[in-house]
Amino acid sequence: MKLQLLHEYFGYTSFREGQQGAVDALLSGKDVLAVMPTGAGKSICYQLPALMMNGISIVISPLISLMKDQVESLRQSGIPAAFINSTMNLEEYHIVMQGARHGEYKLIYVAPERLLTESFLRFAVNNEISMITVDEAHCVSQWGQDFRQSYLDISKFVKMLPVRPVIGAFTATATKQVRQDIINFLDLDEPTEITTGFDRKNLYFGVKTPKDKSKELLSLLKKYIGRSGIIYCLSRKLVEQVCDELCNAGLSATRYHAGLSSEERAANQEDFLYDRSNIMVATNAFGMGIDKSNVSFVIHYNMPKDIESYYQEAGRAGRDGEPAECILFYSGRDVRTNQFLIEQSRENADAQDTALIESLIAKSKERLKSMTFYCTAVECQRNYMLRYFGENPAPFCGNCSGCLGNTEKKDITIEAMKIISCVYRGHQNGYHLSRTKTAQVLTGSTQKAIIEMRLDKLSTYGIMSDYSVTDVVQMIDSMIASGDLGTKIFKEYSELVITSGSAAVIRKEKRVEMRVSKKEKIDNAYENVSAEEEELFQRLRKLREKLAMKEHVPPYVVFSNAALRDMCRRKPQNIQELMSVSGVGMMRSQKYGREFVDEIQKFLKRKM
Repeated sequence: MKLQLLHEYFGYTSFREGQQGAVDALLSGKDVLAVMPTGAGKSICYQLPALMMNGISIVISPLISLMKDQVESLRQSGIPAAFINSTMNLEEYHIVMQGARHGEYKLIYVAPERLLTESFLRFAVNNEISMITVDEAHCVSQWGQDFRQSYLDISKFVKMLPVRPVIGAFTATATKQVRQDIINFLDLDEPTEITTGFDRKNLYFGVKTPKDKSKELLSLLKKYIGRSGIIYCLSRKLVEQVCDELCNAGLSATRYHAGLSSEERAANQEDFLYDRSNIMVATNAFGMGIDKSNVSFVIHYNMPKDIESYYQEAGRAGRDGEPAECILFYSGRDVRTNQFLIEQSRENADAQDTALIESLIAKSKERLKSMTFYCTAVECQRNYMLRYFGENPAPFCGNCSGCLGNTEKKDITIEAMKIISCVYRGHQNGYHLSRTKTAQVLTGSTQKAIIEMRLDKLSTYGIMSDYSVTDVVQMIDSMIASGDLGTKIFKEYSELVITSGSAAVIRKEKRVEMRVSKKEKIDNAYENVSAEEEELFQRLRKLREKLAMKEHVPPYVVFSNAALRDMCRRKPQNIQELMSVSGVGMMRSQKYGREFVDEIQKFLKRKM
């Protein structure tokens, strides 16, 4: 029965890792905590049981975009579903609630803020709720990267129901501490715990340290022409700047950040989802729960504040299982900006529980340090990330910039000694040197401020004149990340300080290495696709776009890129053969199958 429904409604003939265990546990009445990476098929774990249970399943989701996407996709598959959120007017709300009371839906998606409202609570208490699913469950934990106060209301809501339903909690990122918080705060009853592993083998992870991020970005985007991707920036101002640069370069880009009106955000998001704009430039306000399957690349213009955020944001690439690339542009400035934002959170927080605030800030700083280590590590990026999440991966993944030789180790021990000496001499002479001032002294800068401060009289002045200021700053950043230098706040800026690691370097007890970028060409993920398959893919893609416009849905809701690629490989000649394509299913084959089979047949006849 399970496999029949899986094929009929979702188009798959077998379960992915972890899915069957979650489905079986929920159907047997056991609570579930599942940690599964983006693209691993979490939604099927609760959507399939919802079909097989009596009554209604409630899916608690933090973002409007996720609800709309998933409900639309369920309806396309023939599964009755609805959502309740702040975008609805009163009439729309009453229509959905009336349908829910009459048993018209198997799944209802709802924002956590709605749970304890009088009308929704009255509906839930008086109807059969068979299952509650908590999506993005890490939001319940104050130790997680996306804590939301409203998630603490979920357990209160459950206790108000006359019969406790089975509960499934799902997330893509959760450390051991966060997993325990999910169990405690949601009152999960001896849950079946499923962790499928965090590795997304179809994703390439790369770190670059460009001197000019703007030039590097435009160069990188040349290989992604016609593909869908996201560029994350740390601030609204940068989003505007980068988006303007891309549009001026003739690229199809739009933008998303909290400073835009809700109408513009919605319109820009729709343009991206419907492939009218290929590139979305955004702050981290965009993306959590976006179910767009054909994102081929995610570029971080700035380093995020922690590995959890980076993994989640980068994981929006390649959700359809196709090869995709995740590139991070790193600079020391990003570290300092994130440090500033963490400190600002102290001022913005409720001062009633200062001990809790300080512990959360300390935790944020630790996570930032781990993120910095990821960016400056000289080994496999995937290995570092997976170890952070508690796994024991192979030391070589073969699909990251560390493994593929796009970066290389450089011994900078001699340079590090000179930098440490400069900081030490500065302290001896009463100076509080920043990164930039230290680099300017070492490279022999003749800037007016250097001369006026008599920094040109230091014995270390000009001893690294064969390097640029930018080169030396990058070395300093790498040394800070490895603990060979430290920083502290002096007045309103960050000054360099000596550490125990500095002493070990000076005593020649420790080598200093940093990772530097090579002039590399990252392999195009689709270069191994034959010209014939690519031609057919583009024809099917245009057909999908036409049908999507007719249905007023995003193209990937019709068929994912992975399904189109599988059609190109199998070249089905009839509806029965089309049903064997991964991700098609009965409803979609009945609705769209004839057009796609006809297009494939036309293509093959033209080739004869």
